[in-house]
Amino acid sequence: MLYLENITKRFGSFVANDNITLSVDSGKIHAILGENGAGKTTLMNIISGLYQPDAGQIYIQDKPVKISTPNYATKLGIGMIHQHFMLVPKLTVTENIILGLENSWRLNLRQKQQEIAALSQAYGLEVNPKAKVEDLPVGTQQRVEILKVLYRQAKLLILDEPTAVLTPPEVESLIVILRQLAAAGNTIIFISHKLEEVIKLCDTVTVLRRGKVIATTNTQAATPQQLAELMVGSEVNLYVNKSPASAGKVILSVQNLQVADDRGINAVRDISFQLHAGEILGIAGVDGNGQRELADAIAGLRKIKQGKIQLDNNQTIAYIPEDRQKMGLILQLSIAQNLILKSFKNLPFCRNYLLQTAEIKNHAQAAMQAYDIRATRENIKVSQLSGGNQQKVVLARELAGEPNLIIAMQPTRGLDVGATAAVHLQLLAERDRCAAILYISTELEEIMAMSDRIAIIYRGEFVAILDAQTATVEEIGLLMAGGINHLK
Repeated sequence: MLYLENITKRFGSFVANDNITLSVDSGKIHAILGENGAGKTTLMNIISGLYQPDAGQIYIQDKPVKISTPNYATKLGIGMIHQHFMLVPKLTVTENIILGLENSWRLNLRQKQQEIAALSQAYGLEVNPKAKVEDLPVGTQQRVEILKVLYRQAKLLILDEPTAVLTPPEVESLIVILRQLAAAGNTIIFISHKLEEVIKLCDTVTVLRRGKVIATTNTQAATPQQLAELMVGSEVNLYVNKSPASAGKVILSVQNLQVADDRGINAVRDISFQLHAGEILGIAGVDGNGQRELADAIAGLRKIKQGKIQLDNNQTIAYIPEDRQKMGLILQLSIAQNLILKSFKNLPFCRNYLLQTAEIKNHAQAAMQAYDIRATRENIKVSQLSGGNQQKVVLARELAGEPNLIIAMQPTRGLDVGATAAVHLQLLAERDRCAAILYISTELEEIMAMSDRIAIIYRGEFVAILDAQTATVEEIGLLMAGGINHLK
């Protein structure tokens, strides 16, 4: 279906893709693995017409092609689902899906809504075709992206981290869908950092490192450990090893909290809990059950309707938001500038109302080294970084200054195995330093590995708070799906 021959792409002096050659067979699911900044997304952007290669040739079904635009890629039957969604928030689901396709003066929107509703039901991707995208949780927006490609009848589907925002049941549903698509003759390129998922779903895997192809192998002959070491180039610890919790004084107390979403509807309903120094409280739940509103309220970014949020005196708060691009970073500013967003008025970055360029540069270079932020220099815009490297910039800024309370909302979303392990180690080090950590993630295995206690949220309420050492996946999964409320 697809053959890439000696594809090379440079951005200035940085070589994102270095002489890449690989083939993808028709009707197969082919995984592309690699660290953040390994060149995966750049390569996919070339295939989908967003970028042009500096050298090399692309073949579709043995015919050489020049994919000059995304529209031409669509005509060739190529559809890409990006890690960062390509949706217009103010438009409805239907309007987003048909955008750019309809050129008739008479648009039968009701008919299109019915077509998309039928398509979503056929693939188990339930979504309201009349809903505005800005009102949808992240997980549902991902479904819209998948439906958009399916509606365009793509034969080669490129999925860039498609399960990053999905819950375990949604992942299982997506795996079934992708297998059905492959069985029907579609070809799928699957980019993911989740190694177990790759082995379970894909037929073949190609590993990239620093822009080069390191290996291509049959997934049945691979193990997660082998793939991780090929990606990183050294031994990787895939398991979280944490010391027993030593909970101290109460850092955060939440009492009967009610918080509305952007539409004024209650998203958090009567939540109460305490969080202690030296403790990680994980919050598990299906995306869109009030996690974002709860985190925003505790961080002081959203008004509360009722209840109390009490912090111990003189506490400093770090907030790692769910959406790094919209809330975590200013994309048109440099790495160095983003790293001082919370402290640019203070010494040593500002003196006599003047920014201290040398101090800011030195601070950025130290953070880039400590957090392995892959970039040629500290003054490039963060918009030019890979998603994983953007997340590292957020982490480096938020964890600076030894905060007392850390609100970590999807802190490893889009990170490779090496970077994920590094984030876990950093947060566990903060916990051992006696920081209180609220850890919110849709990755159930990650929540269970990192947490000391686990609160399960369903429709804006905590339905149980469990000991992480004794909780089971089955028990938590049932509660996430609306099982018995143990707190009533």
